Amino acid sequence: MANARWIGVVCLGITAFGWGLNWPFMKLLLRELPPLSARGLAGVTASLILAVVALSRSERLSVPRAAIPRLLFATFTNVIAWMGFGTVAMKWVSVGEGALLAYTMPIWATLFAWPLLGTRPTFRDVLALCLGVIGTVILFGGDGFSFTPEKLAGAALALSAAILFALGNVLNRAPIPVPPVALVAWQVGLGCLAMLVFGLLFEKPDFPDVSLNGWALMAYMTIIPMGICYLTWFETLRRLPPATASTGMLLVPIVGVVSAAMMVGEPLGLREIFAMAFTLGGVTLALQRA
Repeated sequence: MANARWIGVVCLGITAFGWGLNWPFMKLLLRELPPLSARGLAGVTASLILAVVALSRSERLSVPRAAIPRLLFATFTNVIAWMGFGTVAMKWVSVGEGALLAYTMPIWATLFAWPLLGTRPTFRDVLALCLGVIGTVILFGGDGFSFTPEKLAGAALALSAAILFALGNVLNRAPIPVPPVALVAWQVGLGCLAMLVFGLLFEKPDFPDVSLNGWALMAYMTIIPMGICYLTWFETLRRLPPATASTGMLLVPIVGVVSAAMMVGEPLGLREIFAMAFTLGGVTLALQRA
């Protein structure tokens, strides 16, 4: 039992650091490729790898016809909104701003649970929302809230990613009858295929001009966060309580912000630290309630 727990902790660490490092790596990749094309190509490739993994685990890839509408809705909230909106937002906001806004998702989930599930918010939920708002104010208030249109669009996209992902988590409570790895392969594949098609049509990516460093970043995004990290996340959920696993995911924005300061040169001072403390404090309260 103790060994299983330690394996779960190791898998949680791999997942958190793999997903956390993807934030600054994505920021670097956006210097060479537009967002939807980059995320779409990586995701479609990753979905094929995940499908092979699913078959090697004797998981079936077929989807019951009755479950297709729910699969498509989950694809929109979990992939197109969460990954797509979040990636486009990175064009105009910093890693810290994008990651902290995106990871307010549990706060919005507790709010959606009131009208949709009849779960009335408690004092803890209100406090979580207040802490999240304070953290956001600290984060974006350094320049006196002087938003450019691009900055406003980036913040709106990152916040929309969190809100739509939270809505999906509340509405998609009934499990889709597809094995876990196969289910991720379908969602990532369908969602990222839509992004790739849209990117090829409107972004006009210049793949031949991408440097070796850019392709290395693309390979990381394909193999680690979209491949290995999903597998280690499933192992985490098998071996650790859900509350422990979810709270451990708060390492993701922390890793993202700290690594962005080292790799991309983004600021990491008292303002960013206080913003993280308040925002993630609110998220922690929301996760405990969830």
